[in-house]
Amino acid sequence: MPDSSIFVVQGPTASGKTGLAISLAAYFDTEIISFDSRQFYKELEIGVARPTHEELQQVKHHFIASHAVQAPLNAAQFATQAQPILTKLLQEKGSAVLVGGSALFADALLLGLDPLPHDIQVRTKWQKVFEQQGLLALQQALQQRDPVFYKEVDTKNPLRLIRALEVNELTGKSNLELRKGAKKDPENIKRFVVNWPRPELYARIDARVDQMVLEGLEQEAASFYPHFQTLKALQTVGYQEFFAYFKGLYSRDTAIEKVKQHSRNYAKRQLTWMSRYKEIQLLDPKSELSLLEQALQKIG
Repeated sequence: MPDSSIFVVQGPTASGKTGLAISLAAYFDTEIISFDSRQFYKELEIGVARPTHEELQQVKHHFIASHAVQAPLNAAQFATQAQPILTKLLQEKGSAVLVGGSALFADALLLGLDPLPHDIQVRTKWQKVFEQQGLLALQQALQQRDPVFYKEVDTKNPLRLIRALEVNELTGKSNLELRKGAKKDPENIKRFVVNWPRPELYARIDARVDQMVLEGLEQEAASFYPHFQTLKALQTVGYQEFFAYFKGLYSRDTAIEKVKQHSRNYAKRQLTWMSRYKEIQLLDPKSELSLLEQALQKIG
């Protein structure tokens, strides 16, 4: 194992990332930095599948319920805040474990962000499109202008769509072309994905949503409903669908089915993102060896 190793557990939702990350952190006597951009916020719990209290007690976690939903954290800000923590862990512990589903945030920390242009007038234009015509107008615009990136982006997140449209309009190029870059992981980074067969992964996602509903997802969403248009962090899967139900756009059962559908769609985009890495270790959840044992074999 190289000195100052970084173990990155990523991939789709409901794949078992949390358990593997805790096992790795415990084995190497280190701590976890979460890069799940929805779990940053202390007000959100059920809808973001935050690790349980028991899981959080097993090893120290950073960036779980650490920020207020009123002050959303972007990838660049996350990288700035997480870098000194990562540096300290590598110096004092010799390793660190990163875990989450928001790969852009992990890459911002580990590889740096691609320099993408900004223009407040262009961004304001697309924000007005969203305010006046809704999410569908943004989706249709991006699908027409940048169909390749449209397949990867979270199409339910208006902030991501607005940003993608801004970049595309300013450069005339696909966001995918601009974001991919020719970046290779440093030698001390080892990436792991729990590799479920797609039908089983989707079944796990559906089961997780059912469990969230039992735990009170609808009530949690209802508590945020008066603020859903002003808080950016609420414009995400698991909450938006219930907000639409509260507005009377469809039934409660339909809302739950849409949460499942949109969660599966999100998982597909997470898997697509994995293809941009040159080296990633796939772990078999059905193997006789535990996920930790498999990971340790690949670490060497």
